[in-house]
Amino acid sequence: MVYIGIDPGVKTGIGFINGTQKMAKTIAIHNAINFIIDLLNKDLEVHIRVEDARKRKWFGPRSQEKQQGAGSVKRDCSIWEDFLTEINKLSENKITFEMLHPVKGATKLNKEMFQKITGITSVTSEHARDAYMLIHNFKKR
Repeated sequence: MVYIGIDPGVKTGIGFINGTQKMAKTIAIHNAINFIIDLLNKDLEVHIRVEDARKRKWFGPRSQEKQQGAGSVKRDCSIWEDFLTEINKLSENKITFEMLHPVKGATKLNKEMFQKITGITSVTSEHARDAYMLIHNFKKR
């Protein structure tokens, strides 16, 4: 089973686990979509977890600014949900997904803490770390 975590946005964070292979990086949304399509073409069983900003209810300090920026991320979440629904049908359920409520306090790890928790030592952005943490220690039931 391959696990993918996605933190939508202009800078899309993507986390990847396939056995012992782990990765966290930031890429453009169209490259993230192509990454999923490539997995579909490899006939792998894949589970994708997407942080769904549409379910977020808190915005903290500078909330008015954050709410404005959240509009485009919410649109991106809709795009991801539509895309993954279609890809799920095409893959005959080999690619499954879930849209997750953002967990308050479970994101925005600094690079040092992220490295300690995951063992990933490559350079990562906040978006990549958030995406990877959606799948860290996750097992589909």
